[in-house]
Amino acid sequence: MKKLPAVTLAFWIMKVAATTLGETAGDLFAQTLKIGYFMTTVALFAIFVATLAIQLRSRRYNPFCYWAVILSTSTAGTTMSDFMNRDASARYLAKGADSLGLGPQGLGLGYPTGAAILISILVAIFVVWKLTRLTFSIGHINTFRGECLFWAAILVSNTLGTSMGDFLSDSSGLGYAAGALVIAAALGVLLALRYLPQVPNVLLFWLAFVLTRPLGATVGDLLTKPVAKGGLQLGTAGSSAALLALLLGFVGYASLRQERTERQQRVLYPVGPPTDSTAVVVEAS
Repeated sequence: MKKLPAVTLAFWIMKVAATTLGETAGDLFAQTLKIGYFMTTVALFAIFVATLAIQLRSRRYNPFCYWAVILSTSTAGTTMSDFMNRDASARYLAKGADSLGLGPQGLGLGYPTGAAILISILVAIFVVWKLTRLTFSIGHINTFRGECLFWAAILVSNTLGTSMGDFLSDSSGLGYAAGALVIAAALGVLLALRYLPQVPNVLLFWLAFVLTRPLGATVGDLLTKPVAKGGLQLGTAGSSAALLALLLGFVGYASLRQERTERQQRVLYPVGPPTDSTAVVVEAS
């Protein structure tokens, strides 16, 4: 039974919206509300496990379940990355703050080291995935083990994307807008490569999936950071609310389309999904 969505333009719009919301919401909890990276990561990781359990138990594709897990990996990935890479030094603290919240202050690994660790973990996941001989194609993942590997890769790629986005925005000196343009240009290259038959679409999908996360991270920082730092200073709360409304609108529309498709299938095949031979007879008639 298909449990993952079709990869369309709407899919990528929703992915960027979810990853941008993950950045602004993660910063809202960890920085604006001063909960800190460690405690926020613990709470958001628990939410990720809960939403993933619901997704894994589902017997069919449910847009709300699927995008709830995507959003939880984005928000948890934001604070996981920040906890790995940052510490309580002044450059990472909000004005007037003297700590990064409750619990440990951060590992202070830095963006390059954090990204290298996350890339190694992501490569290890794909190696294990390859050894299982299960498909990497999102349209054909229909086993419990395949779905677990898929979500493990999603969580790590979203965490990695946050590190990459923060590195481009902060450490590289490009700034938020320029960092977003660099990633958008890279995505444009991937789109052009899609028309080359020599390049596997599955590879392009996963590269695009990883790159849309730093795009969301840089856009989220552009929306929320102070004007003095190159941001628009719209605030984490207001930006998160607007992005959540946008994402819910798209998910609601996707849910209505899914229900309409299922009703049509019940009319055409009242006794259940057709086999390949049945589908040929129906199409021929």
